[in-house]
Amino acid sequence: MATSTELEPQAPDHGNTRPTLDRTVFGVAAALALLFVAYGWFDDQSLADGAGKVLSWVTSTLGWLFVLTSGLFVAFSAFLALSRYGNIRLGADDSRPEFSTFSWVSMMFATGMGIGLMFYGVAEPLTHLNTPPMEMAEPGSAAAAGLAMEYTLFHWGFHPWSMYAVIGLSIAYFAYRKGYGNLISSTLVPLIGPKAAGGPGKAIDTLAIFATLFGSATSLGLGALQITGGIDNVFGSGGGSRLLAVAVIAVLTGCFVVSAVSGIDRGIKWLSNANAVAAGLLAFFLFVVGPTVFILATFTESIGGYLTQLPAMSFRTGAYEGASWLNGWTIFYWAWWISWTPFVGMFIARISKGRTIRQFVVFVIAIPSLVSFVWFAILGGAAFDLQLNQGVDMPAALEGGIENALFETLREFPLSSVTVTLAVFLIAIFFITGADSASIVMGMLSQRGTEDPDRWLVVFWGVATGAVAAVLLYAGGLAALQTLVIIVATPFLLVLVAMGVALMKALRRESYEATLTPKVRRAVEAAEASKR
Repeated sequence: MATSTELEPQAPDHGNTRPTLDRTVFGVAAALALLFVAYGWFDDQSLADGAGKVLSWVTSTLGWLFVLTSGLFVAFSAFLALSRYGNIRLGADDSRPEFSTFSWVSMMFATGMGIGLMFYGVAEPLTHLNTPPMEMAEPGSAAAAGLAMEYTLFHWGFHPWSMYAVIGLSIAYFAYRKGYGNLISSTLVPLIGPKAAGGPGKAIDTLAIFATLFGSATSLGLGALQITGGIDNVFGSGGGSRLLAVAVIAVLTGCFVVSAVSGIDRGIKWLSNANAVAAGLLAFFLFVVGPTVFILATFTESIGGYLTQLPAMSFRTGAYEGASWLNGWTIFYWAWWISWTPFVGMFIARISKGRTIRQFVVFVIAIPSLVSFVWFAILGGAAFDLQLNQGVDMPAALEGGIENALFETLREFPLSSVTVTLAVFLIAIFFITGADSASIVMGMLSQRGTEDPDRWLVVFWGVATGAVAAVLLYAGGLAALQTLVIIVATPFLLVLVAMGVALMKALRRESYEATLTPKVRRAVEAAEASKR
């Protein structure tokens, strides 16, 4: 059996009773969230101005830190998968997974990136094609196309999923193997000991709620913008209205609250599986009716360019080229992923009990990254072919807002009314699955890590997330969403680094037998038995 060693500091034992509400964590987080909503609603201009000043300082002073730490997460993940620690199981040595591999991957993928892939699937490659990163190529050229796909895969590949893997692994390891509880603060027990249950730990969990709140609100804002763009594309009006976007948020907030209170085994699991199938159908249809050979060539060349340029891209800070492009794209992405790590990490941990560390790392990083690469090759490749080979004015698709790029691309292919409607449906379901996962996790953080938080808590945080998204959209649209997520993610970056250090410290205390494969362990046990 896997148990804590005598040398490790122990987390508080709450016994078998249901965890009660942590009044300090919930009270502080809820009060500050409500104050933010009120401030943004009554003085949106002041909020936008103040956030802009903070953002300028963060990106100009700490951009290098985001770049460096994101690269280290990739290296650390590879080490965990390849080392003997990969054989350690997230739970007792005889525990087994709760969900099938398909449901497991579907849930982590829908939670981790759903809306973003829909929003940026065409928009990011197309934007980089016509405005190349750091002016490293001629706009609209073949060189710009290659560079555009390389950076798109860079932003959606190994780096974000490595962040999720390390954080999710830390939470799952300490929750299910050590029994410390399903909290962010519990992962720091090896570093701060009993303080993890006191003031420092409560501050960390409160910060995790804020990172989750603003990270998920950013995604909801992106989803609402794109849904209104889809409405405009289908019906010919309304897509540019922020009030309509706020109305969309209100309606879908109600939907994801209903899904969230139904639990992970029902609402989230069913929606995630349905979404995986629907997204696959959309991509497959576009692959078949679109430029199939060009898409295959784009995928192959993009993978090669990505893997070749990965080391240079991973540590590029813009020290010589200028950092404005990196701040607007790469730093925003790294901050966005960091703000998502508390809830994506806790959610992936929740559904990964019984997996080995190697299974966890490989599946969490490799499978979603590969799916993302295929997705961008199909959607981005189709848009590239329209501009480079068919003479379609694709830059015009970006002029009304990048949220319209997907729909304008689909309009160039058969059955566009069906595919545009399906795309809007997909965005809405991704909206729901991502948001209800976040509201459940914020409920868990508010209730001492329980896997099944009270419904009223889930409802409260679901409504709060929708309210923050609405306020940010009303205050400044996409720019406000990006600004707030970077600001909130900055202090949490240090927490992530500490979690990685604490995990490594705990793994080094594991017994040698726990790091062996089952086959080798049985052979060792048999050899020892024969000696006796």
